[in-house]
Amino acid sequence: MPPSARSLNRLLAALPHAIYERLLPHLELVPLKLGASVYEAGGKQPYVYFPTNSIVSLLYVMKDGASAEIAVVGNEGLVGISLFMGGETTPSRAVVQSAGHAYRLKAKVLKAEFEFGGALQHLLLRYTQALITQMAQTAVCNRHHAIEQQLCRWLLLSADRLPSDVLTMTQELIANMLGVRREGVTEAAGKLQDAKLIHYSRGRITILDRVKLERRVCECYAVVKSEFDRLLPDEIAR
Repeated sequence: MPPSARSLNRLLAALPHAIYERLLPHLELVPLKLGASVYEAGGKQPYVYFPTNSIVSLLYVMKDGASAEIAVVGNEGLVGISLFMGGETTPSRAVVQSAGHAYRLKAKVLKAEFEFGGALQHLLLRYTQALITQMAQTAVCNRHHAIEQQLCRWLLLSADRLPSDVLTMTQELIANMLGVRREGVTEAAGKLQDAKLIHYSRGRITILDRVKLERRVCECYAVVKSEFDRLLPDEIAR
């Protein structure tokens, strides 16, 4: 794996050089296909994943098959926090929202390094706190804010975790992520497109005016962003 790979995930980039060098031989670059499941609810998690140019959604799925997204993870973090938090499994599932790649690391390697304490442990705990904030704010947003505001939040959080402002995502999949009807997403996306904030065509969403999109979004986006900025180092805060 080329040394430059460190810069592709901002959590890896924030690690001290000595720790990164210990992990380097165990990091494996793997493709993540759109819609693929990284882990299932209640299942064992043999790996953690550090996304590079992909996004993974953490979802809760009901017995009737309905689902809602509770958080997104991209190049700012990792997928699989239950492995070092002591739970081993989680009732959520992780699904690839935007295809790309991630660095895969065996659970036992991460656990061993985490148990040393020090910089890696502190960094991962701060990241976990920021992720919990995102989960809590998502729950509040889905309950109290309009679909258009939820869509704006989702677009901005996703764009923050990708190397470009182009997202490959169908409206049906967005509706599943937000836990709303597809018609609601279609209407909200249409309003944003009419205002020339985004362009949507054949499953590709391009953010055209980020500044105006940020003016239109609810407070939830700023709460999540400022918490990541506060808790994580400059290398990964955006």
